[in-house]
Amino acid sequence: MIPAVDAAEWIGPCIVAVRAADEIIVVDGGSADETPAIAERNGARLVRSARGRGVQLAAGAAAAQGDWLLFVHADTLLAPGWREAADRHMARQRGKAACFRFRLDAREWQARLIETGVALRVRLLGLPYGDQGLLISRRLYDETGGYRPLPLMEDIDLVDRIGGVRLERLSVAALTSPDRWRRDGWLRRSARNLICLALYRSGMSAERVARLYG
Repeated sequence: MIPAVDAAEWIGPCIVAVRAADEIIVVDGGSADETPAIAERNGARLVRSARGRGVQLAAGAAAAQGDWLLFVHADTLLAPGWREAADRHMARQRGKAACFRFRLDAREWQARLIETGVALRVRLLGLPYGDQGLLISRRLYDETGGYRPLPLMEDIDLVDRIGGVRLERLSVAALTSPDRWRRDGWLRRSARNLICLALYRSGMSAERVARLYG
């Protein structure tokens, strides 16, 4: 499942990267650009929903037919070998979900620093974000309640319910666009992400956090 809004720049390469998937669903949240047309042209099944990543991810899961679900952001490319890693996980870890290794598609030293921080967060806290992808069985997804219609933090909300002991880290990379960091500033964007996470964890609603996130 790939949630997308005005993602014409990324959606084609994202679909190509997951071509080995049994089923590719793009959930469009009301794009004004060519995202829906590009998705269908690349062989994806198009589902339309209200805007909001949590809403779109839930709509994609409801439309999917497989026993395993793979969620990937539109600006993320799974590296070659992801299907083999996913198959190994699905064969031996039916009671666990999995995420991929976070990488930024950038040469700047700040990107390497951010990647190191993400790796530490995932290893120590068992807390990946949605841009690392999520592979989860339909059974575990349903047991945990799936994605909720949150405007932000929908990934944290679900991972918290899955729990770190039921989450495996795969070695294959999920290569993510650095555009947000370059636009907002490398350290500023990362600091804002951490502040939003801390506020959400302290009890602030996802709606209020989303207004601060920008």
